[in-house]
Amino acid sequence: MVIDDEGREVEVPAGVERIVSIVPSLTEAVGATDRSRLVAATDWCTHPADLDVPRVRGTKNPDVEAIVALEPDLVLANQEENKPGDLQRLRDAGLAVYVTDIRTVDGGLDSLGRMLAACGFDEPAWLAEARRLWAALPEPAERRRAVVPIWRKPWMACGSDTFTGAVLARLGVDNVLAGSPERYPRFDPADLPAHDLVVLPDEPYLFTAADGPEAFTAPSVLVSGRLLTWYGPSLVEAARVLPEALGGRERRG
Repeated sequence: MVIDDEGREVEVPAGVERIVSIVPSLTEAVGATDRSRLVAATDWCTHPADLDVPRVRGTKNPDVEAIVALEPDLVLANQEENKPGDLQRLRDAGLAVYVTDIRTVDGGLDSLGRMLAACGFDEPAWLAEARRLWAALPEPAERRRAVVPIWRKPWMACGSDTFTGAVLARLGVDNVLAGSPERYPRFDPADLPAHDLVVLPDEPYLFTAADGPEAFTAPSVLVSGRLLTWYGPSLVEAARVLPEALGGRERRG
């Protein structure tokens, strides 16, 4: 018996050999640790890039019947990315479902450690390296204020209590919409709090140099959405790449 991030008791078998992940970040985490135990993943699980397992649709519409038919020892899920009803259907079918809840960098690293332990893994080298790199990042010399769009038509951005906001805050970039009552509020580019930076990821919306910066007067930076929003092995690359990317070349709208 283990306790997941929601405080739920999960009856995990002594030997976990068959894992279904319905969260891209968690798929990457298991895949980078021992991909032989992954028996299915979502259509959106793009890492490891050469992962060859059955696909069970998306995070919001998993094929519950297909997952049950695979008879996994453990299903890995996330509080934000998966719907409670789908997870309950998996539990009702007799499957062990472990739910993560990741909102900060340090909390995410610890959560990943607990999840991998529930799978029967010792802490992998990539997780130890991610811990080392994020702990070693210097305190930013100055802080910047940014808006972080994630969609347009309608415009939507990161609001309160998001992992993306926590990553940026560790790098000296404060989300000006962090006080929003919503995690992903709609907004009008002409009616934003004072800010000096626009951070444009390439997912879920694919912002580019020709699609996004022109809507804002503040300088903008284009960044990898995976490095900004995923938790898992991507955190190693994020710690190495994002500090320079956020302080690098900027585009003006």
